Amino acid sequence: MALIDRIKYDAPSDDALVWKYPSEEIRLGAQLIVNESQEAIFYKGGRALDSFGPGTHTLSSANLPLLRGLVNLPFGGNTPFSAEVWYVNKTVKRDLKWGTNGPIQLIDPLYNYPVSVRAFGLWGMRVSDVRSFVVQIIGTQVASSAHKTKAGSDGYIGSERIEEYFAGEIVQRLSNAIGKYFVERNTSVFQASAQINELSKFVAEDISPEFARFGIEVVNFNVMRISIPDDEQKRFQEILGKRMEIDQISQARLSQPYATMRTFDTLEKAAGNEGGNAGQIFGAGLGVGVGLGAGVPIGQQLGGALNVQTTPASPQNDTFGKLQSLKQMLDAGLITQDEFDHKKKALLDSM
Repeated sequence: MALIDRIKYDAPSDDALVWKYPSEEIRLGAQLIVNESQEAIFYKGGRALDSFGPGTHTLSSANLPLLRGLVNLPFGGNTPFSAEVWYVNKTVKRDLKWGTNGPIQLIDPLYNYPVSVRAFGLWGMRVSDVRSFVVQIIGTQVASSAHKTKAGSDGYIGSERIEEYFAGEIVQRLSNAIGKYFVERNTSVFQASAQINELSKFVAEDISPEFARFGIEVVNFNVMRISIPDDEQKRFQEILGKRMEIDQISQARLSQPYATMRTFDTLEKAAGNEGGNAGQIFGAGLGVGVGLGAGVPIGQQLGGALNVQTTPASPQNDTFGKLQSLKQMLDAGLITQDEFDHKKKALLDSM
């Protein structure tokens, strides 16, 4: 094979991220031409050696110090040597896609409820450290990724191959980042759609250090959609609805426990008095709750029989409980803000 006097690569498209010069037989004195937004790096024996930025470079032992130390190049002359030359495109690659292949299993920190989450989005990257990138990424991708370019040259790796590789890295770290986001903010996963921008920024900051380790700068990262299966959302709404109903009932009865306790205390004291009201009740065979008026609280019936004053639930307390339930429904996305405001005004006007 003839010795190479001129090394140059004009990418057929911006998709070309990495390209290996087809010949490894080079001589000192050859010209290496590197275009704007490119960087060329010499690679030999699994090691990334000397690199060159944009410009025309005449190869000599003086500007190949790392390679010279490895292959013992003499100074001067047209000494031939063998090495790989890789061109790396350093332009920004935007609109790269990422997405979860399967659901991410999370525990909603606000409701302590298991949730299956799928996420999709776009990201952008730029090779910031060619040496680190070539050593850690290209070495593992070349054998399986090299294919024909439009120009017919071998050794080409397009951005789609790197996109596939790093999309896996994103998804692997995404579950931890999303889980950490909702825990730190003590907010519900069911409210994720309203926090997409903040979530995107949080995840980008979380994954960027890992990408920097591979010589990649994350220039943009966007979570476009967070989705939860319909059946899980429906089941959650049913459970939340029951929980709200229980909370509302408990809230409505907050004003009654003291009067009820007083009623039963009096009943206990009067139980031994055959001539008292309690004796009349039990003597009549009514028992506790038997024969009482339908729909009338037992505390009021017993209190009336024993001349104990009971206090019905305060309208203010009942309204407060309903407002709390409305707020929970708003936070869970079961009603809109307009519906919440309308119902809130109606409750307050009724006081």
